[in-house]
Amino acid sequence: MNQKLGIKGLYAITPDSTDTPELLHRTRLVLSGGASVLQYRNKSAYAGLQLQQATALRELTHEFSVTFIVNDDAQLAAQVGADGVHLGATDGELKAARALLGADKIIGVSCYNQLSLAKEAVAAGADYVAFGAFYPSTVKPDAVRVKVELLRQARVQFAVPLVAIGGITLQNAGALLEAGADSLAVISALFDADNCKDAAQNFSRLFN
Repeated sequence: MNQKLGIKGLYAITPDSTDTPELLHRTRLVLSGGASVLQYRNKSAYAGLQLQQATALRELTHEFSVTFIVNDDAQLAAQVGADGVHLGATDGELKAARALLGADKIIGVSCYNQLSLAKEAVAAGADYVAFGAFYPSTVKPDAVRVKVELLRQARVQFAVPLVAIGGITLQNAGALLEAGADSLAVISALFDADNCKDAAQNFSRLFN
């Protein structure tokens, strides 16, 4: 099955955690609540822990038939057999990631508040583009802020899936979907919720 169309719906991103059993427990709840994409992101872990966590999460995403993306690190994505990689502004060239991962893997690119970055990324072969932060984010408090209108403009220009990120909650998610987002990337409102599964179910319902 070609997973290239696999970026839609609730896009769960893992929080920084050194407690692997707790991370896996919470992720299992989020996936059982209906997340359709999981991105492994851990900015604070050393390489050995990243490999351990990414390997375990890869197995979990297989179990739930969910698209698995690794943040920043195309080498790690290749190592654990992820479905793809997500690249930020400083994470290396898309061309190099494509050469390493192959044509059938998903490559997503952070475009922040810039349609010009998205245009370049799509021309270079990105499978999806992400914009944000749309709302104040506790994970990235200093992130550049983006107006919802940008999504409408991007929807007209690009055929690839659009991912919205940054401070997304159940209360503000609707406006992003209405503006053209295919997928909502969420960390805190999922993993910090009292009930991770309920939170994921509530987000997933927005897409039905």
